[in-house]
Amino acid sequence: MFVQGDLNLQELSPLTLAYVGDAVFELYIRTKLVAYPAKVHDLHRSAVKYVQAAKQAEIIHAWEPELTDEEREVVRRGRNAKGGVPRKSGAVEYRLSTGMEALLGYLYLSGQEDRLRELLSRVTPTVEA
Repeated sequence: MFVQGDLNLQELSPLTLAYVGDAVFELYIRTKLVAYPAKVHDLHRSAVKYVQAAKQAEIIHAWEPELTDEEREVVRRGRNAKGGVPRKSGAVEYRLSTGMEALLGYLYLSGQEDRLRELLSRVTPTVEA
């Protein structure tokens, strides 16, 4: 992975962590989906179902009981970050998804690859034609 060693994660805003986490999650989902023999259009449609706020809110709820206090704090900061809410999703779902993305960004940037893989391995996307 391409982790910057000189980043001070405490100085990064939760929205910056979510920005990175969004990319990490989308790459994970796409990487899992390409294992299926499917048309790119079907791969894309399947990926969209996982990277939308509602699905991410569902995922973070499933992870929550097993998060450490530190991870819960990152999710809380991401969830409470000031930012706009897209019209396509509800405010609660969108804020939860931002918290999830912030956590993924934090784990990625802090080099906690094993923990990142552990959480992501619980998400098993499939292609729906």
